[in-house]
Amino acid sequence: MRVLYFTLAIIFSDQLTKLIIKGIDIPLLGIHHVGLPYGTSISIIGDFLRLTYIENPGMAFGIDLGGKLFFSLFSVAASIGIIIYLYKVREENLPFRISLAMILGGAVGNLIDRVFYGFLFAGKSFFNGSVVDFIDVDFFNVNIFGYHMNRWPVFNIADTSVTCGVILMLFVHRKIVSEENPSQQLAAVADDGKIVPQETSSEQAQSNQTQS
Repeated sequence: MRVLYFTLAIIFSDQLTKLIIKGIDIPLLGIHHVGLPYGTSISIIGDFLRLTYIENPGMAFGIDLGGKLFFSLFSVAASIGIIIYLYKVREENLPFRISLAMILGGAVGNLIDRVFYGFLFAGKSFFNGSVVDFIDVDFFNVNIFGYHMNRWPVFNIADTSVTCGVILMLFVHRKIVSEENPSQQLAAVADDGKIVPQETSSEQAQSNQTQS
């Protein structure tokens, strides 16, 4: 379960960058940081990469298919499920567990926004916060059936972690399947109407030596 340190690192970096962008004021700790005004963009690499402060109530990359409470509860259930699964596969392939840790870190990072940010920053009740997004990347122009997009939806570190975790999981799963089916697999041959494994090269060599 040491991969959870990876999850904690993602959550910490995600929340730290969000608070830098959004701003934070904790008088008791002497912390006062003024973030970016909402909607402000700062160029990092020309127009290709910018910091743009926006918030969204939905999922990753601004996707919104339901209410805030739905996504919050879904994220809680998904996070608990991943933690339980991580425990069950704690002895399995390390890259696979890292991919799960990345997905978990991203899910919890955005979950914190939805659960606490409304209460901490807007005086609302819990589960009424919006996710802070700020990474603004250029994208090639797309114009299909009236849909137009020239920039990628603004996202954050949590979104990036989930996406990279899913990509890594698909890659690792494919590699595991490939290793479980090596090039010299046992072939099937007919023998008295039954299917039996073909002899491997080492078994064939031993058989030839015995016969000689």
